[in-house]
Amino acid sequence: MLVWQEKIELGMPYDFDYLLFRLEMDKLNYVDFKKRSVLVPLRIGQEKHVVTVTATGTTANPSFLIEGQDTARKKELLVQIADIFAWDQDLRMIQQFFAETELAGLFEAYPATPLIREFDPFSNLVKTIIHQQLNMAFAQTLTARFVTTYGEQIDGVWFYPTADKVATIPYQELQDMQFSRRKAEYVIDTAKKIVAKELHLTSFYDKSDQEVMQQLTKIRGIGAWTVQNWLMFSLGRQDLFPSSDIGIQNALKLHFGLETKPTAAKLDEWNQAWKPYRSYAAMTLWRSIEEG
Repeated sequence: MLVWQEKIELGMPYDFDYLLFRLEMDKLNYVDFKKRSVLVPLRIGQEKHVVTVTATGTTANPSFLIEGQDTARKKELLVQIADIFAWDQDLRMIQQFFAETELAGLFEAYPATPLIREFDPFSNLVKTIIHQQLNMAFAQTLTARFVTTYGEQIDGVWFYPTADKVATIPYQELQDMQFSRRKAEYVIDTAKKIVAKELHLTSFYDKSDQEVMQQLTKIRGIGAWTVQNWLMFSLGRQDLFPSSDIGIQNALKLHFGLETKPTAAKLDEWNQAWKPYRSYAAMTLWRSIEEG
């Protein structure tokens, strides 16, 4: 039973309905389009909490109802929710910035696209490692097998397993789920580094993108694409552009009417003009092919 509520109003456009659409792509998320709500799994230490976020306004005038069960943790949970949904970002400024770029048409067609975070940094790192070099459908299948086997479901909401749990999984068990041997090792060995305190994800919050890239890519199985996505969707960094992402390449091919996907050199040339908000360019490009 929900025991506390909080109403939030934003003084800027914010397309929450697109976020529901994007969140629903991951079948582990609990999204209700009719109610315009999502159930968010959150952790505070060892405690697990489920918070409901419901849109009560419009994209032009957004407002939200936040509901939870543990009144004692209300303030901490609200801070986490505000961080995840990035309610402090100024999407009007982003819109104005891109109005002067070659992506102006895309930002006009798909306005107020926020850059939100995944619900948990470790879970997102595991998910991103699983998704490396796999097509979306199979990556989601593997992720679902992993979470439903080792995670925990509370009030219909799935919590990913913790690093402590993942570190104890035998490699063969993941191989039996159709993980490659290497991917099984990448996931489990990364968790072991966290348990051994050789890797501290929270230490990256105050580091530059370059510092995080240098440190995380030293870990076996974590490459530049993984770090870029983790920086965007765990730390909310605003100036990442994963040029190697096939979706982004296809979106730019369509946007500029090209016969073939743009070269790496062309991508590097274009995205220089989108600094320091290249993460928003990436989000809007992804959205253009998801909704297009």
